[in-house]
Amino acid sequence: MQGLTIEEIQQLLEERLKGNVSQQVYEEVRNKLLNIAGKIVITRETVERFIEHIIERYHSSLIEPGEAVGTIAAQSLGEPSTQMTLRVFHYAGVREYNVTLGLPRLIEIVDARKKPETPIMEIYLVDEYRRSEEKAREIARKIESTYLENVTRELDIDLIEGVVRVRLDPEMLEDKGLSVEVIIKKLKELDVGEVSRGDDPYEVIISLREEYLDYSKLEKLRSKLLGLHLKGIKEIRKVIIQKRGDEYVIISEGSNLEEIMRIEGVDWRRVYTNNIHEIERVLGIEAARQAIIKEIKEILDDQGLDVDIRHIMLLADMMTWTGHVRQIGRMGVAGEKPSVLARATFEMTVQKLLESAATSEEDRLYGVTENIIIGQTIPVGTGMVQIYMTPSLLKTEAGNKGDRNE
Repeated sequence: MQGLTIEEIQQLLEERLKGNVSQQVYEEVRNKLLNIAGKIVITRETVERFIEHIIERYHSSLIEPGEAVGTIAAQSLGEPSTQMTLRVFHYAGVREYNVTLGLPRLIEIVDARKKPETPIMEIYLVDEYRRSEEKAREIARKIESTYLENVTRELDIDLIEGVVRVRLDPEMLEDKGLSVEVIIKKLKELDVGEVSRGDDPYEVIISLREEYLDYSKLEKLRSKLLGLHLKGIKEIRKVIIQKRGDEYVIISEGSNLEEIMRIEGVDWRRVYTNNIHEIERVLGIEAARQAIIKEIKEILDDQGLDVDIRHIMLLADMMTWTGHVRQIGRMGVAGEKPSVLARATFEMTVQKLLESAATSEEDRLYGVTENIIIGQTIPVGTGMVQIYMTPSLLKTEAGNKGDRNE
């Protein structure tokens, strides 16, 4: 059997398929077909039937004018979410981190929470650093927050003598890349008393000022000392290094996109955080929209739920079209509808109606909810079509016809 050449297949696709489907679908079909063309024999009849089937499937998947896409999207996302698990999963096979997934994470996204319960960052490195574990470790040390409690073996407060003895852990100091001199300098900046070195090379003594010699302030003083920030980016609580393929990637618990992107050696084009509001603040609303789509798609895929991405895109559009991320709720999308009646039906009915009456708001009845309330045809499907008739013209035409018949 004589098969078509790659050039003939390309020509056939250009004549029959191009223009009948979107450019994206056309390119995907062309690439896949040309990819298998070199491996198996493809006849003209096979390609023609294939093209017909694609055009038919493509047109059947297009939304009809007047389709209630919002309702379908709500159902398509709402129903699978009832099958989701409530568990918290380990992150990317790493036991050290727990990350919120499933239904709690979906609720977190659609509620547009200011901070995720488990903020996580994926920090990719530039070419010079990404293949060296030592260089990746160097950057990890630079960004991980280190506090005095992380490098302290023992902290004693003696209020009778008015001194604090801090015994440091030499192993932890080496691991975190810190010296005793750096810690003394930081303690001096804290300004709680005179700081000096003890008899032991890893002991620091603080002679407290008068105002701190008070038993009621003891716990507060201990917390202040142990919580002293020594180095790193404050929000980054913990980091681990993972090998993915031939490169090293830093995974951090905690998120600070702006500061991380400024670190030398970090590939700022590929850095990712699961904090949507941070993405919006640093990279803008389009990046936040893309992050919402990515996060929701990954949640559903993890649970093995197949939801068309167009429903997720519509949800992300509704959350971001005003220029900032809004929640799906009375403080966001549902509560900011232009219709008074639609807002009143969602929550706090009396309050919404009183507020609208006080400000003389007008409801043009453009939406579905408000038309149902007053018993009109809803503007969906055939309800969107309006016929305008001019009776005087019809009367004139009817008169003209009568004259001609006579």
